[in-house]
Amino acid sequence: MLGVIILNWNGIELLKQFLPTALKHTHGSDVQLVVADNGSTDNSVEWIRRNCPEVKILSFEENLGFAGGYNRAIAETDYDYVLLLNSDVEVTEGWWQPLLEYMKEHPEVGACQPKIRSFRNKSMFEYAGAAGGYLDRLGYPYCRGRILDKVEKDEGQYDGAPVEITWASGAALMVYVKAYREAGGLDERFFAHQEEIDLCCRMIGQGYKVMALSDSVVYHVGGASLNQGNPKKTYLNFRNNLLLLHKNLPAKKGKRLLFIRRLVDTLAWGMYIMKGDWKNASAILKAHNDFRKMKKLYTPSSASLPLTPKLIILNKALGIRR
Repeated sequence: MLGVIILNWNGIELLKQFLPTALKHTHGSDVQLVVADNGSTDNSVEWIRRNCPEVKILSFEENLGFAGGYNRAIAETDYDYVLLLNSDVEVTEGWWQPLLEYMKEHPEVGACQPKIRSFRNKSMFEYAGAAGGYLDRLGYPYCRGRILDKVEKDEGQYDGAPVEITWASGAALMVYVKAYREAGGLDERFFAHQEEIDLCCRMIGQGYKVMALSDSVVYHVGGASLNQGNPKKTYLNFRNNLLLLHKNLPAKKGKRLLFIRRLVDTLAWGMYIMKGDWKNASAILKAHNDFRKMKKLYTPSSASLPLTPKLIILNKALGIRR
């Protein structure tokens, strides 16, 4: 059975906007819609009980964060498959069936995602996941349909058979619970951002595949927690990206790549300095300092993480177009 779990923390307005549609399009004998509440104080739970009584509610006493909330929700349920769905996602009719059918038919797949378009401009891909994610040669994440802050119009260029990717978006992430547990779940030390990339990398290291499907579509608002350009988001993205590389690469390869990354991240730091954006420049320095402290908590992997030949951030920093 599939559990579609929406994590909520004081998000009553998003629930009012998107939960009724999710309930309308997520029903059947093999699927259940769940809201896991992270200790909300805005009457979210009461609103759900009054207006969407069919929704199963898991109530936690405190805010466990994205990773902690989902880890707890999966631990307290008994689904074979779970779809982690952001509260700011508008689903479409029949959206979950292709994902579940594909996962059932392919037990070697640990995670998958639908095609993710922008809620604000429904002809465009959405930043967080688009049509499936990869890591470039230096370990920077990008997507089919999005590189850095540039998104494409969806004209069917990525439609067709399911495609193997490196990471699936946490905005609408379906996981095989057995694989999720074997990988250790989401890393709660990350706090926010790139936890799903790290999880997918660990699944791949254990021999599972991660896939993107084009016959399922959802629309994501995005930026509900931290907007692009926010120094907190810059800090978390740089720190967590370094951590996931350290965790998911063999020690020798990881050490070499992370040395190169120090040099390349310096270019990104220099770009912010030239723009006079001191807060984001400082965020990169803090990210590297905290990474050096936190990396001692992890043992590098013995598996080889798939990195594509592209050099996304370096080309951007040098003004190279591809």
